[in-house]
Amino acid sequence: MCVHSGEAIVLIRGARWVAAAMTAVCIVLLPSAGAPNGGLPLAGPLPAGAAGAAVPGRVGTWNICNPCGSGNDFGRATEIATYAPQVIALQEACVRDVERIRRYLEEAYGLVYRVEYGPVLRNWNRCGGLPWRPGGYGQAILSAAPMTDRVSVEYPDGGSEDRGYLAVTTLVDGRPVRVFNTHLAERRQAEVRRGQIEVLAAEFARHDRAIVLGDFNAVPHAPELAPMWALAPDTDPGCRPSTTDTDTDTEADVDACTTTTDWDSKFDYVFLRGITPGTHHVRPSPYSDHHLVYADLNRG
Repeated sequence: MCVHSGEAIVLIRGARWVAAAMTAVCIVLLPSAGAPNGGLPLAGPLPAGAAGAAVPGRVGTWNICNPCGSGNDFGRATEIATYAPQVIALQEACVRDVERIRRYLEEAYGLVYRVEYGPVLRNWNRCGGLPWRPGGYGQAILSAAPMTDRVSVEYPDGGSEDRGYLAVTTLVDGRPVRVFNTHLAERRQAEVRRGQIEVLAAEFARHDRAIVLGDFNAVPHAPELAPMWALAPDTDPGCRPSTTDTDTDTEADVDACTTTTDWDSKFDYVFLRGITPGTHHVRPSPYSDHHLVYADLNRG
């Protein structure tokens, strides 16, 4: 069959279009290499002694670090699955990242969590998405039990970046408790944190049984933390603010605190009101510059 030059060009263009379309279909249909179940990463065994289900009475907090590179969500899910708290508060959390973490927790490790979000800003640089529809960034709470009475508050002054707290009511070890998740202003902004803690402490004080989890960006003896210490202890048993102004006592208090960051500072806290602490744990992670902190509460 003879084909004129104009018709040949049309046929070639048509063939290229069909080939491109078929390639796109194949990319969509084929799972990624080493990722069974339509793209779910291959789950390796958890470390020895890892929890097999959400641990009753265990609560945790973790600043998952943004930005700390991409593709870490499965690793983050594995860290959470290893300790499996009933409730865990995440800071610097993008909604899309948390959605993936929840999926991996359920599909790879059989851990089913509900989630509530407290975004304080929508930021394309931090969380991706389309420029006109950026992802939400802020706090998230994962809970094995249902959550109610969600409140998300943005502090009047966030400092160099918007900051706030998220609060929910849920069950911990079968008993209702008010849970707060907060991320305070950056470390060199003590006066801003002072105002933020005043807002948070006023709400915390309204509840007889409550837990505050979060990254306070302040060491235990920082003056702005005084309202929190007046209301509740942290679960780190030897960590308390200095009772005097002497350098010796301050150093002793700091040395008794377990550091929670890669730069050897304690910034992450589990404050308990009306609840007795049990054991306190800090676990470094390759997926964040903050360690995962969790506490087993006294079940008595």
